[in-house]
Amino acid sequence: MLAESFTVGSRYMKQILLMIAGVAVVGCGKKEPVQPTATNPEATNPEPTKAKATAGVKLWEFETESDVVSPPAIGSDGTVYVGSVDYKLYAINGKSGVKLWEFETGHDVHSSPAIGSDGTVYVGSMDKKLYAINPKSGVKLWEFETEGVVSSSPAIGSDGTVYVGSVDYKLYAINGKSGDKLWEFRTGGRVSSSPAIGSDGTVYVGSWDKKLYAINGKNGVKLWEFATEEEVSSSPAIGSDGTVYVGSMDQKLYAINGKSGVKLWEFETGGLVHSSPAIGSDGTVYVASWDRKLYAINGKSGVKLWEFETGGLVHSSPAIGSDGTVYVGSDDKKLYAINGKSGVKLWDFETGAEVYSSPAIGSDGTVYVGSNDNKLYAIRSDSKGLAKSPWPMRGQNARHTGRTK
Repeated sequence: MLAESFTVGSRYMKQILLMIAGVAVVGCGKKEPVQPTATNPEATNPEPTKAKATAGVKLWEFETESDVVSPPAIGSDGTVYVGSVDYKLYAINGKSGVKLWEFETGHDVHSSPAIGSDGTVYVGSMDKKLYAINPKSGVKLWEFETEGVVSSSPAIGSDGTVYVGSVDYKLYAINGKSGDKLWEFRTGGRVSSSPAIGSDGTVYVGSWDKKLYAINGKNGVKLWEFATEEEVSSSPAIGSDGTVYVGSMDQKLYAINGKSGVKLWEFETGGLVHSSPAIGSDGTVYVASWDRKLYAINGKSGVKLWEFETGGLVHSSPAIGSDGTVYVGSDDKKLYAINGKSGVKLWDFETGAEVYSSPAIGSDGTVYVGSNDNKLYAIRSDSKGLAKSPWPMRGQNARHTGRTK
């Protein structure tokens, strides 16, 4: 009788525990995924929720053998070209980050590549040469030798003429097909500034002799010169009205009438201006300085709209996305994305070393930038390509032709 009572009690307790467990499951409101079985083959797990793509996230990285200070250029097919201090120029698939080919020069490549209308890639090297390279094969088409290091990035005229500076104090005009010299223009100092070409073919370039020059693109004759107080290594940008904007090591950004060479205004920063300006769709001029700041300046008046402070010196030149976001690198190992209207940081992306390279923006909004950690990065953004403006990035466009439209 006692044994029978214990058995009944055990069954009763088991039923209560099962009821409590059932209530607990219902109360949690959770449903365990049902696994397919032989008796229930149609059971499936719920679909995982897809996370929304986040701006500032790395898509891929490509590693070279040394620092990447060269600003990348992007071909019409999305191929990314970038130089490295490992003496090489690389062609990389912009979607996957896979290397297509590499071309070896005789020294460091600080120069940014420029891409011609036929796809030919032009790039300078510290071995004193400018190279023309087949974009598909990476085979050299020709080389042009100067008398000094070529850290200047080439610009390409509408007729295919290639213009590039050298530390031999000269700006060269070279036939883009043959590599033959058309003319040379001698300044009073090194030319590390990259030339910019106006709508009328005028070539603007800075020099370490503290001057900005305007030169006739056809014959190499000087049209005017503008004197600053220190070296000009910044590359000029050209506004829709022909105004030329350029920085100087005298800690200033200048706005100069492109026809006459007359100064319109100057804006003083707190440090050297090595960065090249970029111009937004509303005419705002963005430029960085060694005082660790990026500035937004009214292009007409020279009045500061805002400033954004990074954690390091800024050698990098800004690039502007289609949504007005401004991207710029810094010595604090970061690439910053900044609201172009307010100056508020949207996000930053950290690399493994200083970011001297200037960012380039692809047609899908991917931002490409090099770092001194030996890598080129592809980073997701909310921009849908470059801003539709007179000069949205260093070199004017993703191909870095360096001329107005």
